[in-house]
Amino acid sequence: MTNIIALEGVRKEFQLGASTIAALRGVDLELEKGRYYSIMGPSGSGKSTLLHILGCMDIPTKGKVWLNGRQVHTLDHRQRTRIRAQEIGFVFQAFHLNPILTALDNVAITLRFMGETRRSAREKAEYWLQRVRLGARISHHPAALSGGERQRVAIARAIAKNPSVILADEPTGNLDSKTGMDIVDILRDINQSEETTIIQVTHDHEVANKSDIVYTLRDGSIIDVIK
Repeated sequence: MTNIIALEGVRKEFQLGASTIAALRGVDLELEKGRYYSIMGPSGSGKSTLLHILGCMDIPTKGKVWLNGRQVHTLDHRQRTRIRAQEIGFVFQAFHLNPILTALDNVAITLRFMGETRRSAREKAEYWLQRVRLGARISHHPAALSGGERQRVAIARAIAKNPSVILADEPTGNLDSKTGMDIVDILRDINQSEETTIIQVTHDHEVANKSDIVYTLRDGSIIDVIK
């Protein structure tokens, strides 16, 4: 396997008044294509900061970041935005669906922004909603869907653009345990069938146990790796 993401000596600092806060303290990572990763750690450990850097939403104060062999820490905001749009799919705890659009259109609109025709975007959206077992609900708006169904729409939206990586930030955090495990099973299926690299932040050990490798962060450093 080849590395899809690599971090070398990544440090991220924030200024809080006269103080400098180190959210990440020299993180080294090599993440292989097609694997399923979990990142765990207590509140304030640096999980969200690390996910933002992995997703090209932020750049490190020090250190280097590669995505598909490209040094993304040297890119400007516009270039990183383009990479996020083309290569990274996001799944959030709060779903972030457009309330005035149907499930189908919530997925299709992302493809339209990428230049797909209306017909092609809707066909792909319907295909992926079927894949996440939501085919009977594609015409429903988010308010008419359960939390688990809304998260399935978010997953379909993330995978429909054929990204290299899906980043999932507490994807089961707003769901009951059974629904949450259903969501993890869907992510695992996508990971295996599409060979899409998945990196999830979770506080749930049962969810993390479904992944191939679990990293534990504390005080901005990786303190444990379970394979």
